[in-house]
Amino acid sequence: MSFAEAIAAQPAWVGIWLNVLLAGGFVLPLALFIWRETRLAALFAVLGNVVNMFGVQWLFAKLGYVKLLGLPHILMWGPLVVYLVVLARRPTTRVWPRRVIWVIVTILSISLAFDIVDVLRWILGERAAFELPA
Repeated sequence: MSFAEAIAAQPAWVGIWLNVLLAGGFVLPLALFIWRETRLAALFAVLGNVVNMFGVQWLFAKLGYVKLLGLPHILMWGPLVVYLVVLARRPTTRVWPRRVIWVIVTILSISLAFDIVDVLRWILGERAAFELPA
């Protein structure tokens, strides 16, 4: 089964969440290229997402559809979220980029909560692949 097929076999809410994540975690950071003070954050987000994509695909190819697939998200998005929060709290960051940043931070943080739980469960021994419907 391919990664796309494994994702498609998940419950409907997972597909809905992945669309929200795509919009807020992958597309919305592109808006940060508009403002000079957030262009570096946009670049970090884009590069982090590319690394995430390759990391998840590599882990899937090596281990299958397991809870460890959240590890690249933790490694890339964890520091990105911290950086974005610091940037959003700067008094020099304008209102609209700040709003965009907080939406991105919210969406990535929700995803990170799922990922942290999954990776911790994997570390604690829950290594079986996700059960997928036939």
